[in-house]
Amino acid sequence: MKQKPVIPALQPFLDGKMLLLNKPLHWTSFDVVKKVRITTGISKVGHAGTLDPLATGLLIVCTGAFTKKINDYIGMDKVYTGTITLGATTASYDLETTPQPVASPHHITLPMLEQAARLFTGNTLQMPPQHSAIKKDGKPLYLSARKGIEVEVAARPITIHAFEITEVALPLVHFRVHCSTGTYIRSLANDFGAALGVGGYLSSLCRTAIGDFELKDAISMKVFEQSIQALKLDTNG
Repeated sequence: MKQKPVIPALQPFLDGKMLLLNKPLHWTSFDVVKKVRITTGISKVGHAGTLDPLATGLLIVCTGAFTKKINDYIGMDKVYTGTITLGATTASYDLETTPQPVASPHHITLPMLEQAARLFTGNTLQMPPQHSAIKKDGKPLYLSARKGIEVEVAARPITIHAFEITEVALPLVHFRVHCSTGTYIRSLANDFGAALGVGGYLSSLCRTAIGDFELKDAISMKVFEQSIQALKLDTNG
């Protein structure tokens, strides 16, 4: 894609910028990239680490020459907060698909939850969800999963530095996870429910940090658009 000329006020985006954006619920990560492209007029834009549509939180977006830095950001540790709903499972491990009851979780205590969380702390192998963008033979797994076809994939090495239970209101379990890149929190929720014998799925998720970059320093898409429009008005004014 050939870059069209940009107004002088937006030249820094072409030279290269790293943006900390708060991804809205129901947006795909590519929706954010597309909005940045349209708003700035910069064609070379990419994100550093996908967030699912049902997740919110920190998304690093690079423009122009800074797209060369994307892999550096992708490799950083991540921090998430969210909610696991116990007592049911879903095919996608989140609310993309319909929950199916497994067993009542109301006998489960905080010590039981904390003991289960310890099982997943440290270096481990994790099976990625079938409903994921991981490619097998050049085709994303989710395309087969939506047809009810399960594709054989290998477990992946990950590290979970911390898995904290922050609040309990059964069937909801609120958590904070500090993990390595490549960790699927949806898979963690599913495996956590399985370890407790009652099933579980991810019902909310927010990425709060990527390396030393934090969500509190990110801006909303609305504020980002307003800031670009202000630059354009200053140029035209």
